[in-house]
Amino acid sequence: MIRDALKNEFQRIVGKDNVMTEPDELHAYSYDSAVLDQTQPAIVVRPENSESLGQVVKLCNENGLKLTVRGAGTNLSGGTIPHPGGVVCLTTALDKILEINEEDLYAVVQPGAVTAKFAAQVAAKGLLYPPDPGSQAVSTLGGNVAENAGGLRALKYGVTKDYVMGVDFFDVNGELIRSGGKTVKCVTGYNLAGLMVASEGTLGVFEKLILKLVPPPAAYKAMMAVFPDVMDASRAVAAIIANKIVPATLEFMDNFTIRTVENFRKAGLPVDAAAMLLIEVDGHPAQVEDDAAKVESICKDNKALSVRVAKDDAERNAVWQARRDALPALARVRPTTVLEDATVPRSKIPAMMQALDKIAKKYDLTIGTFGHAGDGNLHPTILTDKRDQKEWHRVEAAIDAIFEEALALGGTLSGEHGIGLAKSKYLKNEYGVGTINYSRRMKSVLDPNNILNPGKILGPLLA
Repeated sequence: MIRDALKNEFQRIVGKDNVMTEPDELHAYSYDSAVLDQTQPAIVVRPENSESLGQVVKLCNENGLKLTVRGAGTNLSGGTIPHPGGVVCLTTALDKILEINEEDLYAVVQPGAVTAKFAAQVAAKGLLYPPDPGSQAVSTLGGNVAENAGGLRALKYGVTKDYVMGVDFFDVNGELIRSGGKTVKCVTGYNLAGLMVASEGTLGVFEKLILKLVPPPAAYKAMMAVFPDVMDASRAVAAIIANKIVPATLEFMDNFTIRTVENFRKAGLPVDAAAMLLIEVDGHPAQVEDDAAKVESICKDNKALSVRVAKDDAERNAVWQARRDALPALARVRPTTVLEDATVPRSKIPAMMQALDKIAKKYDLTIGTFGHAGDGNLHPTILTDKRDQKEWHRVEAAIDAIFEEALALGGTLSGEHGIGLAKSKYLKNEYGVGTINYSRRMKSVLDPNNILNPGKILGPLLA
């Protein structure tokens, strides 16, 4: 319960219409896209300008109120689940695209700008913003930076961190901190912009972002390769990279996912195939032709039953729509969908696929696997019903096994979803206690009252 005096103070800062305390309003912001327990905040506020955003942060710190900043709430690791009785600060009114600079190839945006709308405005000016998370239709750029989001193009173009030139943010005292800049080179001072990327709202509150833009590729070619065996597809992925070809995208779908997507979309997918690779190469037209021919040859050398090259944009879009349908199609099968984010070195994809098959059998679970095979970022997706407690215990054990296997293969806990609440318990297994303690000391200095999204990344040690 928040005191009336504090509620009045929030209303003075952001306006009465931008303060929410009714039960249904609080419930709407008690969860995000992660399969985790809900926790209800005491109040939700929605600043409409930078000044009020800074004042909200300052007021929270002065009163020891736990603050969780939220854009669209699409993250899959519980990063925007609020602290019980805390404050949720929405960035949805801070959604302006302030500048798209065609001469120096950068853009300045507010944190609540929607990713896909921004990408479309950039494309209309003949430029490209490469990060393309699956949630981009509704996700916000502030959330993308906070979680260091990836996407289908990450194999060649990298993830969000590769496009962050600067971040202006409020510290816990409500003071505006500037970092980075609009120049190609900027090495002034500490790399605070880099520190803010993937910080998941635990170190500062974004006020403005400076993002790098690039010219779009001159040509591209998409293709679909069908395999009789999962391991053949996995080996083809490793072989493409080993042959020093870096496609823009190199996506994988297993048989269960193919059949589920086909039931969902009726797109004519090869339902008898054990696995499918969706590949796109881009760049100079001559290079595209050369790379496409090599990729086709490598796939066939690894026992591909067929390699279909898209003849036009309509066929290309159909290929990618099939991939984009994977998660919504799988989510229709059972009441609960657990989308994981285990990532391994690309050469270890065959071993990880074998491990996932063993885990599914051991715990008697349905696991559909798709993902960004080109960068080793697989999305094993467990289809279950959380209300079935016995099955849910097996799911939790399977998740532990998935991350244990990924780390044993030299992989990482997250390729693009972040740590949040969902994976904080595994952090010491990847980096050790020393890293956690170092991170705790840093946060304790920057956020001595521990108001900024407590419990995220570093787990209950800071909750």
